[in-house]
Amino acid sequence: MIYRHWFLSVILGLGISLGTHSNLRAESPDTAPVELKALITQIDAAANRQDLERIKSLYSDQYVTADGLMLDKFTQGLQQLWKKYPDLNYTTELLSWEKNGTGWIAETLTTLKGTHQDSGRKIQLEGKIKSRQTFQGDKLIRQEILSEETRLTSGEDPPEVTVNLPETVKVGESFDFDVIVSEPLSDDLLAGMAMSEQVESNRYLDPATMQLELLQSGGLFKRISPIENPQNRWLSAILVRSGGITIVTHRVRIVE
Repeated sequence: MIYRHWFLSVILGLGISLGTHSNLRAESPDTAPVELKALITQIDAAANRQDLERIKSLYSDQYVTADGLMLDKFTQGLQQLWKKYPDLNYTTELLSWEKNGTGWIAETLTTLKGTHQDSGRKIQLEGKIKSRQTFQGDKLIRQEILSEETRLTSGEDPPEVTVNLPETVKVGESFDFDVIVSEPLSDDLLAGMAMSEQVESNRYLDPATMQLELLQSGGLFKRISPIENPQNRWLSAILVRSGGITIVTHRVRIVE
């Protein structure tokens, strides 16, 4: 069985920072400037209305991610996601902020939920992305994803899973990616696949293909070999049982 999975972080509108982050003192969200809170609210509102022109007006024309994704590709992906999940809902919480010259750096947590119908099958999406956003004037100029996780489920009884995975790993260190089924399987068969791939711009609109295999245990357990240079990677897994399907994708940052 082959399943084509979809990575969602870009289509949230949450890119990767192009620059370095200075060590400024983070302030409480309660003390954030009204203008900063308004910008974050406006981005959420435009996304929930699926107002592409308003989204473009809130992003810098020079917006580009470290993955090599330009603004035009980002908006193309956004349109595809909205078409696929017409009821997609975004909620962003401001966690902390810092003054940065004439702008601000804000750390936020965005939660999204949506549903998609595919050949009569209902697919539910849930995602959480923690990011560091840099605003200059009334524009979002760059962003850095600090953590990312998305979950797709389908069926009346999709596998309930727990994911064990570090958010950051040092260059040259191996690590484990464990996706454990929470409930007993009894006589139910379980199939699945886990994979690791580097975050690259071409993968946003052309995701990889996963080949399923029957599993002999209640989950997937994958050792990731040491990676010798700093990068971001997607760790994905799909688990299938008679009652449904669960797909998870998490981002891991490989750092010096």
